[in-house]
Amino acid sequence: MTASVTQTAHQVSTQALAWLHTHRELGGLPPDTTADLGDPDSVYKPLGETALAASLVLRESAAGSTALDRARELMAFCWRQLGDGDMLYERMLRHSMTTDPLETYAPFARCGFRHERLERLLAHTSALRSFRGVEILPNRRLAVANAARVVGLARGSSRDYDWEALTRATWLGGTPEPWLIDWMAGYCVTHTVFHLTDWAANPAGLPDDIAAYVSAWLPVWIDIWAEIEQWDLVAELMIVGCCLREPYCDPADWERLARVQHADGLLPRDGDPVADDPEQRFRDHQHTAVVAAVAGTLALSRTLGGAAGAR
Repeated sequence: MTASVTQTAHQVSTQALAWLHTHRELGGLPPDTTADLGDPDSVYKPLGETALAASLVLRESAAGSTALDRARELMAFCWRQLGDGDMLYERMLRHSMTTDPLETYAPFARCGFRHERLERLLAHTSALRSFRGVEILPNRRLAVANAARVVGLARGSSRDYDWEALTRATWLGGTPEPWLIDWMAGYCVTHTVFHLTDWAANPAGLPDDIAAYVSAWLPVWIDIWAEIEQWDLVAELMIVGCCLREPYCDPADWERLARVQHADGLLPRDGDPVADDPEQRFRDHQHTAVVAAVAGTLALSRTLGGAAGAR
């Protein structure tokens, strides 16, 4: 079973990463983009997500030399798009209660792309009551806390985050009635797990009761969203399986995901027809390729007993 998952996860992840690498120029920021970002979700956020996927490929170092080279090139591309970090610095300077510069910076910092002025600014701003009190979804508060942990802000000091309080404020933290989960709650569940475990680097970061709850219901949730062909959420839930102390990596889930992946590596976000226009295809399915690359990378690492399972 493990060998089957390892092979299929490696196939899905390397093909998704190759697709992101081949089409990376389609994800570049428009030339006139400034740190004010009229629509942060249009290109800026997906750039950060691509960098996240590449950073995890590099962190796990389980995918082979070609994939590692592609991941390095994607990291360098995304960093250049952000002005080697200058755009993040300017955005943090102008919009002091905005959390996305810290969240976006974390994958780069993980891979050694550092920006000294930005880190000094983040160290100051992230300790302010205004920044700590900004009203965002509870799982996003965990995202900020984990980004601060990755960057190395306030480690071991009074500025550390209250992880228990942050955890229990989330939907998942209350171990709610699992049959009432909906599409949005599903995404919130996945991200709560991602940030508590730093994307499977620390499975013990998931409290015991939540880990037991997720282990019991994750197979059901995966089947539900696979049945209605919500492949983006399915792949995110499969990442959750890699974040557990005893990873849940079902061969049937991986075979199902591999069947819907296109020959060029594109993984459709859902069961709707895929557009022919290259730019539209990239916009519609970039996130699912990111998620597939992460899911496959972590499944590969966990089934091989590698870095994610060892920390």
